[in-house]
Amino acid sequence: MQSFGRSFTVLPCIDSTNNYAMQMVHARLAKHGDAWFAMDQTKGKGQRGKTWWSRPGENIIISIIIEPSFLLPVQSFLLNAAIALGTYDFFKKYAGNEIRIKWPNDIYWRDRKAGGILIENSIRSNKWLYAVAGLGLNINQRHFEENLYRPTSLRQITGKSFEVINLAKELCCFLEERYEVLKAGNETLILHDYRLAMYKLNERVKFNSNGVLLEALVKGVTPNGLLIVETANKKEENWQWGTAEWIL
Repeated sequence: MQSFGRSFTVLPCIDSTNNYAMQMVHARLAKHGDAWFAMDQTKGKGQRGKTWWSRPGENIIISIIIEPSFLLPVQSFLLNAAIALGTYDFFKKYAGNEIRIKWPNDIYWRDRKAGGILIENSIRSNKWLYAVAGLGLNINQRHFEENLYRPTSLRQITGKSFEVINLAKELCCFLEERYEVLKAGNETLILHDYRLAMYKLNERVKFNSNGVLLEALVKGVTPNGLLIVETANKKEENWQWGTAEWIL
């Protein structure tokens, strides 16, 4: 029986679905698979303190409670990879084969960002109690703020308009499929598929590393989520997220 989205609550307006979901966790009012969908979000959160801006009612803004008790907190990238792959599968169904995962957890179509994922965790005594997987996916939006870098939406890609709530419920199914693969112990498959879906895989990319511009070949990702690159001097390095910025 499906657990992701079995309890699916639509919120007219909220500051952040991740904040709301985490509040439900702390109040012991949440269980594995519970999902909260927002028609409007006033203070959406992105990676590294960034905000996620979305036009009301046009996109998927959702947070899902996950109990990854079979994983240790140090294995958090495996959950990240599974959720990213589920989102990738979902987008690929509608947008075709040009969908990619930009390490670590953005969804790209060609060179444009279609969505992002933010996973926040509740950990106690080295036990992973809960994860809150927040997803912001551009669906029907056609006009974006000028300061956003190369955004796109499913409507811009396909020329079609979508019913966002039904689409969000379908997304839950895709996410759970990949989660169950991970839960069954198929970590190698998750990492393999994540690598194949990576944006700019086997291509040379420019990065900004602590103010220094450099070029490196994207080769894959380690089990703990480090980006594997080959630098200009043919040296292989593993980069931690946040230490280098993509220059597109």
